[in-house]
Amino acid sequence: MVTLAEVARHAGVSASTVSYVISGKRSISATTRDRVERSIQELGYHPNAGARALASSRSNIIALMMPLRTDMYVPVMMEIAIAIATTARGHGYDVLLLTGEEDPAAVRRVAGSGLADAMILMDVELLDARLPLLRETGRPAVLIGLPADTTGLTCVDLDFAATGALCAEHLAELGHREIAVIGEAAAVYERHTGFAERTMDGLRRRARELGLRLLHRPCEGSYASIAGTLARVFDERPGTTGLVVQNENAVDPLLSLLRQQGRAVPEDVSVVAVCPEQVAVQASVPLTSVAIPAQEMGRRAVDLVVERLAGRGLPHVTLLPPELAVRASSGPAPAGG
Repeated sequence: MVTLAEVARHAGVSASTVSYVISGKRSISATTRDRVERSIQELGYHPNAGARALASSRSNIIALMMPLRTDMYVPVMMEIAIAIATTARGHGYDVLLLTGEEDPAAVRRVAGSGLADAMILMDVELLDARLPLLRETGRPAVLIGLPADTTGLTCVDLDFAATGALCAEHLAELGHREIAVIGEAAAVYERHTGFAERTMDGLRRRARELGLRLLHRPCEGSYASIAGTLARVFDERPGTTGLVVQNENAVDPLLSLLRQQGRAVPEDVSVVAVCPEQVAVQASVPLTSVAIPAQEMGRRAVDLVVERLAGRGLPHVTLLPPELAVRASSGPAPAGG
């Protein structure tokens, strides 16, 4: 491992000069700084995190609070996390991943220890218990998600309310009048998780405006649960001709069950999904869908938190507009549907 002393010898300067270049604590001439930075790059020197913290009062670490729950679709969360880690490295930061069901105690632990310079929070609930303490600490932070009250917070998310409205509009334009939502697991709604609640708000509001009958049924991820949910939908609303799916685990079993029941997609039933593009295009019937922009959300979150660390920008909400990709799973409502 390359040491600071080796960098100093390579650059022809003192070890303290190298330290000042790294910490920024003293003004160094541009010529000397360039020489030191070239030596750091050529030798592949990486300052020890503890030494950086002592030198600059910065750890150059961003804490990512990403609770991994059994009722959440982990691949999307990991895609966001990878985008965060990659983008953070480009800004010179490492990422500390916290995957437990992080509560206010975790925020207090990170803020109080100085372990991380900033935080990114995922799995945001409408009344998230972490937020009062986050506001109190004043630690730079970005939320991937939208709570009910965004005052003083910086947030980035897909506009899930507009996403729900877009799904309703697409089915209405095709002549569908009775639609059902195959939703996330019941626990996701019980926690009032922001993305799920906002999607349903957008769907309900637009459905009322368009005169659609809307049925919402949460669904666990197992095949048996999906079979039971689908049977319940058609028992309660036999005239249902449009399905909106916001549950990635339900996609393949749902299409298989519709096929077994003799319901052709899209001739008998149209299916629109809110899911990653890869899930949509690889389904047995390529799905009309609104994609989850996981990588974009991760990149934006890091860019925003770095801005806050630099003292730039005010708290604000960034909502990414939804885009509907029409594929083979949606078509005109059947006659009499």
